[in-house]
This record gives sequence, C-alpha cells and structure tokens, in this order.
Amino acid sequence: MKNVFKGILAMTSSVLLLTSPMHAFAANQELTYFSENENGLAVELVARYASGAEIDDGGTEIVAYDAKNYQAFSVNGAEKALDILDLSVLQDNQTTIPLKKRIPLSEIGVEAGDVTSVAIDPEGNYIAITAPADPKTENGYVVFLDTDGNSLANVEVGASPDMVTFSPDGSKALVANEGEPNDDYTVNPHGSVSIIDVSGDIKQLDQSAVTTVDFSDVTIPDDIRKVHPDSTYAEDLEPEYIIVDHASQYAYVGIQEDNAIAKLDINAKQFVQVKSLGYKDFSTNHMLDASNKDNGINLQNWPVLSIYQPDGMAMFEANGKSYILTANEGDAQDWDGFSEEERVKDIAKDIGYELNADLYAGYTQQQLDDMVANGLFENEQLGRLTSSTSHPTNENGKYEAVYGYGARSFSIWDAESLEQVYDSGDDFEQKMSTFYPDYFNTNNDDDGFDSRSDDKGPEPESVISGHVQGKDYGFIGLERQGGIMVYDLSNPTAPKFDSYFSSRIFHGQDAKVTTESGDSAPEGLTFITAEESPIRQELLLAAHEVTGTIAVYALGEATTDEDSDNDDDQGNDDGQDNDNGQDDGKDDSGDEQENPDNQQEEPNTDDEQEEPSAEQPEDNKDTNEDGQDSGSDKDEDNRSEKVASSNNDDEGDRLPDTATSNWNVMALGSMLLLAGLVIVYRKRMLQLFHK
Repeated sequence: MKNVFKGILAMTSSVLLLTSPMHAFAANQELTYFSENENGLAVELVARYASGAEIDDGGTEIVAYDAKNYQAFSVNGAEKALDILDLSVLQDNQTTIPLKKRIPLSEIGVEAGDVTSVAIDPEGNYIAITAPADPKTENGYVVFLDTDGNSLANVEVGASPDMVTFSPDGSKALVANEGEPNDDYTVNPHGSVSIIDVSGDIKQLDQSAVTTVDFSDVTIPDDIRKVHPDSTYAEDLEPEYIIVDHASQYAYVGIQEDNAIAKLDINAKQFVQVKSLGYKDFSTNHMLDASNKDNGINLQNWPVLSIYQPDGMAMFEANGKSYILTANEGDAQDWDGFSEEERVKDIAKDIGYELNADLYAGYTQQQLDDMVANGLFENEQLGRLTSSTSHPTNENGKYEAVYGYGARSFSIWDAESLEQVYDSGDDFEQKMSTFYPDYFNTNNDDDGFDSRSDDKGPEPESVISGHVQGKDYGFIGLERQGGIMVYDLSNPTAPKFDSYFSSRIFHGQDAKVTTESGDSAPEGLTFITAEESPIRQELLLAAHEVTGTIAVYALGEATTDEDSDNDDDQGNDDGQDNDNGQDDGKDDSGDEQENPDNQQEEPNTDDEQEEPSAEQPEDNKDTNEDGQDSGSDKDEDNRSEKVASSNNDDEGDRLPDTATSNWNVMALGSMLLLAGLVIVYRKRMLQLFHK
C-alpha cells in the first residue's frame, strides 16, 4: 500500500499543478473575463507597471499618455511625485513597464503639498499637473512641464486643485479647484474653476493668463443640494471633474458632493447653468443590497432615494449629439468639524423618520408603514445603510425618505439639456452577484463578502469611452470590486452590457490585498487609439490606487496590415476620450440615426464578417470587423491568448488566465489521476501475483 500511496500523491500533485491559475505572461498577472454573449470585446492583459508603493498608499492614481514618445505620466501620491513610464517596450512584448523618471514635488518649482492630476496638451508638446498648496485651503498651482519632465512654467489657481484637462483646440487648460474645508471646518474656501489661456508660448506663461471663476454671482436653483447648512453655495459647491465639448465652447463641471453638473461658457468665463441630477428611486425598477449584516446577497427594492454624485465623467458624440457619461460613485462630506454621514438606524433613533409615499413610485403609504413596523430600520434591512443628514425634513423635523449616496451605476446625459437619457440601473450589483458570488460588494483592500453593501456598493469611480474596431464602448471602473465594466454605446439611449474584466486576484475570504493581488481599485482610465498605440492596437490604461499599479489592456483582436487595408471609414473618426476623460475633439460616427423611441437597435448585420483565424477562438470572430493597422511585422501570436468561452451562463466567458479554477483542466487532471491509480493498482497486483 506504500507504493499505492506514493502513486496517489504524485498524481494528485500533478493535478494541483494543472489546476492552478494559468498565467498569461508572468507571476500574478492574471485576467478574469465575463461576457453574456460570444462576441464580447476581446481583452488581454499585456503589461503592468508597479510603482513600488505600499498597499493603499496611492502609488498610481491618474495617468496621461504621450503618443509621440510612447510614454505615460502617472500621478504618484505615495511619493508626492510624477512618474514617467516607458510604454515603447510593448513593441518588444515586454510585460513589465519600466520607470523612466520620477519627478518629486521638490523639483516642480512650487511649494506644494501633493500632486493630484496630470493631462497632456492635444498636440502632445507638454503636460500640466495640479499641485495643491500646504495647507490645502490656500491657492494651489498648475505646473507645466515638457514631456521629458523639465519645468516650463507655473501659475496659481484656486484652492485644492483636483483635476486638470485641456480644451480640444489646445487653447485652454481648465482646472477643477475643489475648495475643500480644513478638518476643523473653520476655513472653507470657494470651489472654483480656473481657465488658463495657453494659446501663446507656454514658456512665457504668467499669472495674467489665469481667470478663476467661482459661484459667488451665480443664481443657484433651489433644488441644488447644500451639504453644510451654514455655508454659502460658493463655499459649498466643490468642483470635482471637468470635460469639454468638441467645439471647445463649453466645459461641464461635476460637483460631486452637491449632486450637480455646472455648465461653463469658456470664452465668456462664466457659469451659465447649474443642474441638479436628482434622486434615483430604488423603490421600483432598480434594486440594491443595502446591508452588510443580512447574511447574503439580498438585492431587492427598498424605500431609498439615492443621489447620483458622479466622480469621473467623459464626453461622447453620436448622431451629431453630445452626451455626457458619468460614473455615479457617491461621496459625503466627513470632517472632524462637520460630518453629514450617519447610519439610517441612528437617524431613526436620533431624529426620526415619517416616510412619505408621495416621494416613492413603488409603495403605498400603508406598505411603507408596514415595512417600518416590520423592522425596516434594523441592521438586516436598512439600518446599516450610510445616509446623509443634509436633506430636507418635514414640519415635524422628521425625514420623509431614506437617502443614500451614489447610484451604483453609470448614466448618460444629454449635454444640451443635461437631462438623463440612460442609467444602468442595478446592472452592476446584479452582475457582480453572478460573477463574484463569494466576493460580492467586496472592499478594495481586503477580499471581504458583502462588506460594502451598506455603503456605496461597487462604487463606479471612473469612466471613459473609446472606439474599437467599428464600435463605440464605455468603460467604467469599479473602485471597490476592482474591475472594468464594458458597455456597447452604439445606441446612446439604450447601451448594452458587453463584458466585465478584472486583473484583481482574490485570495480567500477576508484576505488582505497585497502585492500578490494583481490590480485593485481602478482610479483613472486612459484610452489609446490604435493609431497612437505602440502596438497599433487599442489599449486601455487603468491606474489602480490601492495596489499602486497600472494595468495595460489590449482591446479587440490583434490585426495585420492586410486587415488594416480593408478597414472601413468608421474606424477613422473615433470620438473617444483621451487622458482624464477629456474628449480629443474627433467626430464620432455613432449610429446613422437616433432611435426616438429609446428602444435598443438591432445589431448591424450588413457588414461582411471576417472568418476567425486559426489562432482566434470562434467566439471572438465578430469583434474583428474593422481592424486597425498593426504597424508591426511581429506575428499575431505575440498577442494570441484571447477570450475562451466557458459556456457557463452563471459565470460568463473567461480569458484562459483566470484566477479561478479551470474546469477543463480539472477534468483532464481527474482523468490523469484515475489513470495513475489504475497503473499503480495493476503494478501492485502484479507484485502480489509474483510473490
């Protein structure tokens, strides 16, 4: 029996080796992919940059791309520096992105406390970075550097500059100055936008080129939420993000905490509109899991009105119309001197609720009263949900609704009217409950289960659009869950879920995120067109704040020069966003006409479909309709691992290099184990026979 045991042990070891996660190109570089159709956008993890920062120290946050030099600029909060990365190594199939240069704050020419954002001008000649002062309540700076990192100029802007972008015509740099208060809430500077005229020689830039606009003289509608009751709107409104239309005429400013978008006339240098984004009603149509103490995945309708509060934004054009994409993360003001954040059960105890059915579409007053009587404000139901005290009360001083942070979705808004034309509803949580039943609503620094349901769920943080081989896609980064949602934007008023991919590696319930966890917490997304890519294939850069890494994803099928020669016109005008969600000014073909009935259009079947090559899986053959010029003589096998279908309705299609068990390999391993047992058993019987 000793030999039998040895045989079993040997074969079991072989099975364990075969069923370990398969690595595409290096240790701990894995990609998990889910799609609900066989023609989902092909995605491959091709490289990674590791900043070396400690976990959750902000080693990478925002990334901009320099197409002229095939390099990227990454904000490194851990080192309070700007990192310059070499992406040209992708041409040689290198999988580790090297650091070319690190520029600390001490070398940028101003006394600053941090580096928060970076953008490259449309011509690719220089970059701008935002640098808040220390203390942050004083005016900050924008520093202009050449693409080698040498200082060109710097100017003073508003307090807490948090994001910078360029107008598509390259004449203006625009800065979102958040104007956050100090921790004691004794100093609360005005939130503002700085408009910097960069149309002249950047080396001659001085303070006269800067105009900072705030909300002091702007008429603010009554429905705009005010967080701090004793502040003015000029103090309370905190610009978070900026995108600019194709004509470089208007900037759209996200004001996250106040749940609004402001429209800025760039040439007139004044705000012309401030629009509330309203509430998302979870009492009907949309569901959410509202508790981390309900012992499972519990998606259902609740009497919750949640504020959208977008973080990342992107501009997108289709059918001659401009649309705004928003990642509806949610955020609260939570300072030592003032905090609006409180759990529902504590509000129920300290202030009280008198829920009003007139505010909900899904309940009668009797149903609401029954829900309250049946423990609505207990931990297992809504008691744990984080809510805000900065909402209206009735004449009795009671709250008439339960309010939540963030919409747990992405939305599309008509840029002209700022009216919503689409919201992804409860898609994100529904799909995560299927894709990650063991890590549903997890956190970004540990592998918990259901741990963020009482806060903002998967927390969509960033969004960008891009044109890949004949289709326009929206990419939404989920800060807590760790991956990227992909939607087909062919019909902007009715996008379709395409796929979800993630290079985060889970290590078991409640395990801490480490350097072995791949990439967690996508903070900034940058789309690179095939024409500007080092490998002549569309790329997505995803900067992950918790792991301090940047993942480089290749999108669509790798193409050849012959494919490129047959490319049709719709691959030329992509209209996608560049760094930081800034639109590059290119026109987007989109659909040929709008769908006035807001119905999903049927896919176009007129174009001839390309047959899959021997290297390409059958289920990806339709994603290669409009191939881009590869610009390289390298064999297509260099990027050969593509989507492999698992034919599992619950788990979707996955790339071969998944972090979960591969059932096909397990089956093979089991057969080998059985064969080994038979051989060992036969050998033992022969030994006994000869004895």
